[in-house]
Amino acid sequence: MTTHAPSGENMTRKHVTVLGLGLMGQALAGALLRDGYTTTVWNRTAAKADDLVARGARPAGSVAEAVAASPLVIICLTDYAAVHELLDPLDGELDGRVLVNLTSGTSQGARETAEWARQRGAAYLDGAILATPEAVGADAVILYSGPRTAFDRHEPALRALGSGVTHLGTDHGLSSLYDVAMLSLMWNILNGFLHGAALLGAAGVQATAFTPIANKGIETVNGWLAAYARQIDEGAYPAFDATLDTHLAAMEHLIHESEHLGVNAELPRFVKTLADRAAAAGHGGEGYAAMVELFRKPAA
Repeated sequence: MTTHAPSGENMTRKHVTVLGLGLMGQALAGALLRDGYTTTVWNRTAAKADDLVARGARPAGSVAEAVAASPLVIICLTDYAAVHELLDPLDGELDGRVLVNLTSGTSQGARETAEWARQRGAAYLDGAILATPEAVGADAVILYSGPRTAFDRHEPALRALGSGVTHLGTDHGLSSLYDVAMLSLMWNILNGFLHGAALLGAAGVQATAFTPIANKGIETVNGWLAAYARQIDEGAYPAFDATLDTHLAAMEHLIHESEHLGVNAELPRFVKTLADRAAAAGHGGEGYAAMVELFRKPAA
């Protein structure tokens, strides 16, 4: 069974196409169905659409048919190369469509894809989903960047995917930049927790016992971010909590404790190496936010 593209006069903003039905793509299509959208779906492995079709989705027999079915086409694939593999052959069929690419990638890839879409007559929004599939359609945070007019036109459908929908600006690369910035934050928090759990585990402390204390610590650090952000934007780093030199002394304690307990000390040693470089550049008497100057430059 295949779906038939609605005529131009019948193709309303309540028609949406979803290309790619991995776990996230299925969640996106399911959220649109729940919100009453006529949802056309396509996946290379057609069987992945079965559950959605049982819930009312319209299966497309080809990518071209799926794109023709809706003014809004949401794409969620493995990478940008897969996006181009599917859409490059269509060319003229993209004219007048709004393409929303929720595939993970880079800011450069987003900007290049936006130009590619413009040459084919399509408006392009790049997006980043900062959530698991379970949160889609509920409290998922989804970031978009690209032309505001395209976002405004289809905002109701985009908000059906998550309550945390934000348009960042017209620069198509912003959503990808926010995405990787959040990945950096995530991995640094998780690695710090895991290293701390290893330290306490050496004394027989369960990670579950550490967790509530760790959460309190994360809340404390979270409270510093607004002040740090102002310092970064202003380019001045007064030490409102401790100087970088004071942090360096504490880093040395962490390294010594790790080694004494037989816990891998590579992470704290790496952090101290970076802080040593910042101090050598003259930031030792400033606050920890001065470390941003180190991150702004490529490694020597």
